Amino acid sequence: MSDDAVPRNIRRSAESVKTILMDESVNEAIKAASAISILDEISNDPNIPLHTRTLIWNVASQLETIPVS
Repeated sequence: MSDDAVPRNIRRSAESVKTILMDESVNEAIKAASAISILDEISNDPNIPLHTRTLIWNVASQLETIPVS
């Protein structure tokens, strides 16, 4: 979010993912699904730097391990 090499719209989306994940009133599985959806959308942006895309994929992979129970 603080990397100036990353386009502003990507940084805004990353901030919204952070907000979703920090919300204590929402079920963990729902937070993970919402975050994964946003991360998937921004990882397909053609303007995203490769190092940022890799980081997003890593975060999404970690979120996918959250159980749906």
